[in-house]
Amino acid sequence: MNRSAISILRTSIVTLLALVIVGYFLFQAQKLLTGPVIDIYTPENGATYSQTLIEIEGRARNIAYLNLNDRKIFTDKDGYFKEKLLLSPGYNIIKLDAQDKFKKYTEKRLELILKEY
Repeated sequence: MNRSAISILRTSIVTLLALVIVGYFLFQAQKLLTGPVIDIYTPENGATYSQTLIEIEGRARNIAYLNLNDRKIFTDKDGYFKEKLLLSPGYNIIKLDAQDKFKKYTEKRLELILKEY
């Protein structure tokens, strides 16, 4: 090969290596960039109930702590949580909040109604 072909090959390899390093860095930094995430599976926001005891299920990712109405709750190793909660008669606001180890904060609110018959 001549010198220009070797130079082009060397530049291509260095560029490819730099792209792989940047891609790996972005993949590893995605937790830092996205922050904590809370997904609530049940109950649905705005739901109406006739029983006082409900169960809240969901998943939290990238968290250092998780609170339900300012009470610490825990997740399993995959981030899933399941908690029972008593509703008050009428309109209820349930707050789930989480913070990651980089102090990023997120909050989800559920508005539920308990109808007494």
